[in-house]
Amino acid sequence: MCRIAGLVTNKLNREEAEKIVTVMCNALQHGGPDDAGIYCSADNRLVFGHRRLSIIDLSATGHQPMTDVAAKAWITFNGEIYNYLELRAQLKALGASFKTDTDTEVIIQAYLHWGTNSFNKLRGMFAFALYDTTSQDTYLVRDTTGIKPLYYNIKDGQVAFASEIKAFKASGVVTTVDNRWPVWLLAFGHIPEPFTTLKKVRSVSKGHYLRYAKDGAYTITNYTHQARVNYINDEQSILEGLQHHLQTAIKRQLIADAPIGVFLSGGIDSSLLTLLAAQENPDLKTVSIFFNEKAYDERAYQHAILDKLRGDNFTHLITREQFETYLPQILGAMDMPTTDGINSWFISKYAHDDGLKTVLSGIGADELLGGYPSFSRINYLRYLKMLPAASFALSKLFNKDLVKKFGYLEHNDTVADYLFLRGLYAPVDIAKFTGMDEDEVNGILFDDLDIPAFKKYDKLSAAWLETNMYMQNQLLHDTDVMGMSQGLEVRVPFLDEDFQQYVSQIHPSVRFNDKQPKKILIDAFKGLLPDAVWNRPKMGFTFPLQDWMASNEPISSEANYSSAEAKKAITKFKRGELHWSRAFALYQVQGYV
Repeated sequence: MCRIAGLVTNKLNREEAEKIVTVMCNALQHGGPDDAGIYCSADNRLVFGHRRLSIIDLSATGHQPMTDVAAKAWITFNGEIYNYLELRAQLKALGASFKTDTDTEVIIQAYLHWGTNSFNKLRGMFAFALYDTTSQDTYLVRDTTGIKPLYYNIKDGQVAFASEIKAFKASGVVTTVDNRWPVWLLAFGHIPEPFTTLKKVRSVSKGHYLRYAKDGAYTITNYTHQARVNYINDEQSILEGLQHHLQTAIKRQLIADAPIGVFLSGGIDSSLLTLLAAQENPDLKTVSIFFNEKAYDERAYQHAILDKLRGDNFTHLITREQFETYLPQILGAMDMPTTDGINSWFISKYAHDDGLKTVLSGIGADELLGGYPSFSRINYLRYLKMLPAASFALSKLFNKDLVKKFGYLEHNDTVADYLFLRGLYAPVDIAKFTGMDEDEVNGILFDDLDIPAFKKYDKLSAAWLETNMYMQNQLLHDTDVMGMSQGLEVRVPFLDEDFQQYVSQIHPSVRFNDKQPKKILIDAFKGLLPDAVWNRPKMGFTFPLQDWMASNEPISSEANYSSAEAKKAITKFKRGELHWSRAFALYQVQGYV
């Protein structure tokens, strides 16, 4: 797990290009504190940079950028390849020679033997740049789930790339702000891919690679193979399949030469990961947090799991005073504005302080198996979409925020459907907060984002929205950024490619249950999970932020907001009539508008 940056250019000399990439890498040092490296091609037109967080093969042979024994390809790589040992064995049988024990070199040899078809053979989380010295093509490649970030900018025959937006700003490669970001933040609570807060800096789409040729031409290609779905209906075989594939994923993701642990919140997903991981590693370490506020205290559920373990548990109390103290650092760690990430920052900080370099997290189970209220609420959306779109235009005449959000359904658009289910503010309010025209807000939300339309509104559609909108743009982004801000790698076994593929083959009538979220997962492991955990109400990884932010002067003072509408919203927030995430979004925007 690392941070990467680079530049391919015909505009700069070697010294200038190396200086820029060095600055980019220095801006990413928090994510790669163990080592740094620079590679410049023989023709001086390409520079790769790397900041290393050593997880697999901690020796100096893991130094990057890395090349093969014949120097046919160079790579700068961020992530982990969990099936690298199997691929290494296959490649050695084909005659490949290795000089290290790293997964990084396996990627190079896989490319040299199988070309771009190799990308789909990788199982893991990854973002890398690879330079073919023969063809002089450069590839920017991102994993199939988009767990690891990779951003790029192409202009004037030059491509720059980096793991975080701050690298572009720090180096001066791109500094112009995209004025649309406040609209996205106030609607989504995050910046949706492929966009960023900078103009013409975009995200490489998950499961895609960008090929940049010597002449400056480039193409973007989906390297995944969409298998034909043959649904599995037999419940017993499904239970066995879930057991096998999840256990395989966890076993893969426990491979590390550095200290590894698990985030244990006390919820179903983290508890299940902990118990399964402890079967592979009985001395597994766990990290948990708790609060003085009783409504958020999950220690009873955490102890129901800890009583079954023998490894060390690190438990940390988080208080409102700590929130006040660390909030500036948390905001500084955000690569882009978001209403999430505070919880990830704290748990990552304490995992790092406890001596861990990598942890397992339960992200993905809710999205894949129906753990959110949206899986039920989408049924209402199905019937609402039968009404004339014009009838929803009247919603903006009402004062209640919930009623205003019905205005989204005026638009026949998947983005509008998502924002009706999960959006923070309606376009009419966003226009007032930002000083924009409402039509301009609607254009930013519905014209600029290219999201496929639904054929029907069912639980599969809800799973698509939660996976490709909420998890992709918010949970995965914020977990990566906050974890790496502490020099911590966060792994997500529920998003293992083979586990996801298996879940997609489960017939929806078995995969989703109307009465109990994630029932099929619970049934598969009911003998392992204590009753107190699987039969508990869903809570999520939640902090007492409603009270903490209401007591925070910078966030809760109306004097810090410029528009009259924003002041009104903050007044409502202090009365307990506005969710903290909406106030937090306004707080981040107010410094901009």
